[in-house]
Amino acid sequence: MSDAETFVAHRDLMFSMAYRMLGTVADAEDVVQDAWLRWSAAPRDEVSEPRAYLARTVTNLALNRLHSAQARREAYVGPWLPELLLTRTHPDIAERAELTESVSPEERAVFVLREVFDFAHAEIAVAMGRSEASVRQIAHRAREHVHARRPRFEVDPGRQRVVIERFLSAAVGGDINGLLAVLAPDVTLTTDGGGVTQAALRPIRGADKVARVLAAYAGRPYQGFTPEQKSIELAEINGEPGVLLLGDGQVIAAGTLTVAGGRVVAIQIVTNPEKLDAISARRTLEL
Repeated sequence: MSDAETFVAHRDLMFSMAYRMLGTVADAEDVVQDAWLRWSAAPRDEVSEPRAYLARTVTNLALNRLHSAQARREAYVGPWLPELLLTRTHPDIAERAELTESVSPEERAVFVLREVFDFAHAEIAVAMGRSEASVRQIAHRAREHVHARRPRFEVDPGRQRVVIERFLSAAVGGDINGLLAVLAPDVTLTTDGGGVTQAALRPIRGADKVARVLAAYAGRPYQGFTPEQKSIELAEINGEPGVLLLGDGQVIAAGTLTVAGGRVVAIQIVTNPEKLDAISARRTLEL
């Protein structure tokens, strides 16, 4: 296999790693391109295992971008959510792939490599230039942060789908009582418009407030589309149950739903057009 063929064979893995760490398609693509430049210039006697070398390269490039991205996110208008992609997820991956902004860049990198891609602690240590003991500590902290911030997913797919369908039916119809019946009392709605589209500048918490906001959106025009022109599709997005909001077939918003205890406990919706390009093009990521 040629060097170019070896790189191409690992390209999906590298993109998925970078995307999981950075949260945007553009940054992930840039990291893969930079990895190609380093791969092309690397003396072959330094590359004993291509997968390990490329994983180490992508990890370091993504970490550098994560540190610089923190300043950009601080200036972002409203909540920052990861860019959305349609996904096809292996059943054992979905619950382990969730990250929050509470984790540090290093914790995010270790979490992604360990929990999503099943790298051994020793492999991660080599990739990040740390000791194995240090990597284990970072992995433990990352898991604690993730589990503390997010409830566990509904484990029964059939029950989960029933809850989501009840939620969508109530949301589309602007049925406040129906929404209150399916929303958890402490549900959180987070919307990312990036200052480009209409969106709440802070997360909205509590079933009553969230239900009223969703019902209001259902009954009025949005981004130039009347209620009659809007439709909703179920989809898997970023490894979670999700929905696409369409206006005459055009994706104008997309979001994910988290179900626990038979109710919707978290809703994340992206309306920033810059973060909808990949999902509008129906680009799909294998997890």
